[in-house]
Amino acid sequence: MKTELEPQDIEAIANKVIEMLKPILSNNGKHGEDALITIDEAAAFLKTSKEQIYQWVNNAQHGLGNFPYLKAGKTVKILKKCSPKMVRKPLEGA
Repeated sequence: MKTELEPQDIEAIANKVIEMLKPILSNNGKHGEDALITIDEAAAFLKTSKEQIYQWVNNAQHGLGNFPYLKAGKTVKILKKCSPKMVRKPLEGA
């Protein structure tokens, strides 16, 4: 069964999808620990350099770490719930 939609119906659907996506695209629609932050914001939050954040992301990409990040194309977003404890584990027995 094939259904054809009128142009105004397609536009109405597209507008509804846009309205639903706006909260998600603006800081993941969440505040606090579930928010997505930029590399710069993550570096400030974790009190480290951008280079270190990129290193943690690279390690996580290759299975060498568990740094919580999302990547879409060249854009990298960090989950704010990442904490210094997640990325700086104390040495065993130290």
